[in-house]
Amino acid sequence: QVHVVESGGGTVQPGGSLRLSCASSEQTINSLTVAWFRQAQGKERKVVALISSIAIATWYDDSVTGRFTISRDNDTNAVYLEMRDLKYDGTGVYYCNTSPPHPNYWGQGTQVTVST
Repeated sequence: QVHVVESGGGTVQPGGSLRLSCASSEQTINSLTVAWFRQAQGKERKVVALISSIAIATWYDDSVTGRFTISRDNDTNAVYLEMRDLKYDGTGVYYCNTSPPHPNYWGQGTQVTVST
């Protein structure tokens, strides 16, 4: 059973920044493309950023391009999401998983709330 733990969420004002972390118990994830997903209340989970296995390629949803940066450290089985200039639509629970997602890799997620 792979354990994935997301952390780093919190409450910030619009324009604020957060850095999310994703820690995996397995090195297997290092050879896979990993994505950060966001699930807003009442909406489906959607990919906001992804990174290839050796970090050569990244992709971002149009809504976060230029403001979010995804990175990974395969030495520590970790993936990060640097978020700056957060907007109200950045509110939601953030998860990391492979892309396409593996059903056994969903963690508890980390809540991000953008609010005044």
